[in-house]
Amino acid sequence: MVKRGLPGSVKMRHDSHYVDELAKESKTVGKVLPINQLEPNPEQPRVEFGDLEELTSSIKQNGVLEPILVKPIENSNRYLIIAGERRWRASNKAGLTEVPCIELDIDEQTISEIALIENLQRKDLTIWEISDGLADLAERFGYTHDDIAKKIGKSRSTVTESMAIAGLPESIRQRCREANIRAKSTLVEISRQFDESEMHSFLDDLLNKEISEKRVKKKTKKKISEDNKETVSAQDNDLKKKHKKKKSFIYKGGQNNFELKIDFEDDSITNNDVLRALKEAFDSVKNNS
Repeated sequence: MVKRGLPGSVKMRHDSHYVDELAKESKTVGKVLPINQLEPNPEQPRVEFGDLEELTSSIKQNGVLEPILVKPIENSNRYLIIAGERRWRASNKAGLTEVPCIELDIDEQTISEIALIENLQRKDLTIWEISDGLADLAERFGYTHDDIAKKIGKSRSTVTESMAIAGLPESIRQRCREANIRAKSTLVEISRQFDESEMHSFLDDLLNKEISEKRVKKKTKKKISEDNKETVSAQDNDLKKKHKKKKSFIYKGGQNNFELKIDFEDDSITNNDVLRALKEAFDSVKNNS
């Protein structure tokens, strides 16, 4: 009889992959399989596989460094991918015809557990994928929140919050996706509203507040920009004044060996301007004598 569920010693680990422990405690067979004999798991919790270019390039250079977990499909020569669909997709893009695999003799329940845990451990799922994956485990196999927390190595409160998010109505989910609301704390707060109507009202308030804050930020940014422009303009004027060409009137007296010099800020002065300046200077000397 096949043992149901992951082995007790298999926990969420970040220092190494749990496949090694799983291989020790389950009936496993390592083999190289034709890539076209592998099929994706329709119950795969991940629906977005992201950019595969980097992984594809790595596989072209180094090959598949970690085997793909598979399970034989009854009455066929094909295999179901339990974990490693991103590697399988990237291997296809890299042009590989066969890939290293580990064949596991496990049941449907364990397949679901591994598929979810493998993704949680390797690459972050979206908040929706995590929540729906945990809810699926609970619904299909009757797991309690404590059961799931132990299996994925998370706290019970974390699981409970994820399950609450999984229960959000589709209309709310759609609005959250359109508004790009992905913060877990915000989604949990939405889920705590009394009913779907209250959830929509909460979202309305949230989005209106966000719009207002954006407007304030935009106005502040515009004001700062205008102030900066005024400052730059004033500085430019000061520089222009400082570097503006000056015109001087110079008179040298031969008998008393003196030099009279008048500097003008404006270089467009006329003879009348010079005469007015001389008169102003004459009056000043006369008044002070």
